[in-house]
Amino acid sequence: MRRSHVAVTPALLLALVLTACSKDPVATVGQPSLTVSVATPTQQALPRRITASGSVAAWEPISLGVELSGQRVAEVLVEVGAVVTAGQPLLRLDDRSLAMELRQAQAALAQADASLSVASANARRGEQLKRDQLIADSEADQLISGELGAKAQRQTAQAQLENARLRLGFTTLRSPHAGVVSLRSVQPGQVVSAGAELLSLIRDGRLEWRAELPESELILVAPGAKARLLGPDGAAVDGTVRVVSPALDARSRTGTVYVDLPEPGALRAGMYAQGDLVLGAQPARTLPDQAVVERDGYRYVFVLGEGDIVAQRRVTLGARQDSLVQIVDGVQADERVVVEGAGFLSDGDRVRVVATGAD
Repeated sequence: MRRSHVAVTPALLLALVLTACSKDPVATVGQPSLTVSVATPTQQALPRRITASGSVAAWEPISLGVELSGQRVAEVLVEVGAVVTAGQPLLRLDDRSLAMELRQAQAALAQADASLSVASANARRGEQLKRDQLIADSEADQLISGELGAKAQRQTAQAQLENARLRLGFTTLRSPHAGVVSLRSVQPGQVVSAGAELLSLIRDGRLEWRAELPESELILVAPGAKARLLGPDGAAVDGTVRVVSPALDARSRTGTVYVDLPEPGALRAGMYAQGDLVLGAQPARTLPDQAVVERDGYRYVFVLGEGDIVAQRRVTLGARQDSLVQIVDGVQADERVVVEGAGFLSDGDRVRVVATGAD
């Protein structure tokens, strides 16, 4: 029996493969890739905000020192962070030498009082003798002028006594205002000089935020505007604009907005913080923030077109409030935008749209 041999050429093998593929009934082109929900932009009033950054500082820092030089510190009565009241002692110097000066001034005043008493008695005697013409006028005038000299000496002694008391009072440094101690650069036993900063105080414990703004935004802010900062612990801190700088920095072309922080929370003087200045409400075209996706540093939405095909559209965002974001540019008022599922789409995908309670 003879067997027939069929040679399988490469062309024949390719034809068989194509025939097999043409018989596959499964077609994937045009099938929806994801089920999504859509929404149209809504017109709402959103607060207009300006985002700024700046340093947190003391509303009124007070640098404290003593008015005496060459005196030794006897004790420091406060630590950093201590809350103090007006007139509270903060520091004491060694007052032994000044107390001795006070006693010397008191003794000098007592001596001047005694001299004045004698001079006054001599003056009265001289006046009587002059009236009785028992002494020459020159002698009487000498006795009377002695009283005037004694009075001048007493006034000098009195001034020296008051100066000694004042210097002795300078040995106790007292707080000029209520506040919080923010700096201590002195230790007991240290010899201090007049004018050197020994302690620093934040008056009334008040802090302020000094936000830096460019000239185009600075002119939009007025005293009384509200502000909200983010503290280092993530908590919101509310404030009020106290004053807007009347001048700009010549080099940076920026101005400063001073915001009072009545309840600064975790913020501390010297920190750098970012926040928003609220300038009032404005009409805005809004979408849920989950409709916006960020890719390659740009923001996009997916607009639903014919045949449930989505088109990726670059947008410009504005103000935010809760879960809404303002769409400044990129979407028309009557267009339908993908909300749920936007983060999983690509340009040109076909989707299946489902209704939502908000649609």
